[in-house]
Amino acid sequence: MLNIFRWWWGIGLAFILLVIIRVFLPLPFSNEIIIFSIYVMGCSFLLGRVGFISFGQPAYLATGAYATAFYLFYFGTNPYIGILIGIAAGIVMSLLVGPLFVRLRSDYFALVNLALAVIIFYMMQKVLAPITQGDNGLWFLTNMKSTPILDITKPKEFYIFAFLVGLAVWALYKYLDDTLYGACCLASKINEDKVDFLGYSNFKIRLLAFVIANTTTALAGSMYAIYLGFVSPEMTSAHRAADPVVVTILGGVGTLYGPLVGSVAYTGMKDLISNLIGNWELFIGFLLVFIMLAGEKGIWGSLEPRLKKVFSGKRA
Repeated sequence: MLNIFRWWWGIGLAFILLVIIRVFLPLPFSNEIIIFSIYVMGCSFLLGRVGFISFGQPAYLATGAYATAFYLFYFGTNPYIGILIGIAAGIVMSLLVGPLFVRLRSDYFALVNLALAVIIFYMMQKVLAPITQGDNGLWFLTNMKSTPILDITKPKEFYIFAFLVGLAVWALYKYLDDTLYGACCLASKINEDKVDFLGYSNFKIRLLAFVIANTTTALAGSMYAIYLGFVSPEMTSAHRAADPVVVTILGGVGTLYGPLVGSVAYTGMKDLISNLIGNWELFIGFLLVFIMLAGEKGIWGSLEPRLKKVFSGKRA
């Protein structure tokens, strides 16, 4: 029982802070933080655990969002089925491009993912415009019907749903960190030759990580689609490609709670600073330079050792 409590207490504390944020801040801000942090979690896992820096996450975000949107606009009305379809689309897309992409390393991986995002953007905006409505996007908010128990067509109940999904996603990644597979991911990042010597396949390790991370991103895309009731090609445009990477570095690369902390900081600064100056990204850029020069640990990476000292001192 004590081990179960120790395993869950960190995740529980993080999500208690989300509840506190919900009490003091508007509902749209809270919903955006949860969805955006799920989006960033996949990028953080790729970069921190496998060493893949991906500027193509908007492509997988759009895959989940458009799969959900196509179902709700053309075929059905149940948002839960729409989310499941978005997740399935994320798995299929990852399995299609993953065997090719994970063979690449460093800059090549980043560039081919960025190219994929540009291709998806062009397809949704131009090639498939008769289906996607081009820049006008797909509007399906009124198509969705209420669901029993938890009606995620309502913003307040959607927050509860997003909260539970976020909790499950963080539990999954914490479990992965504690398993042999998580150790293999780190080993593949640090020393490929030793992984081969031990009898493990670097290719299979990276492919599974690629599928898990990008399916998480597709899940975030599906949640965006349900919450907004609308999708457009803008979500996969090239100028949004750096967002998950920036938030990953801001929160702390490879840390469990970095995406959550980074999402709160990024979204908060965007909402506050954009009211004061038009080019609010300039402030984010200066902050990132400072973080990189200070040790590349990010906000959570800098806070975590200090918090451990405080709590370990209390236990002692």
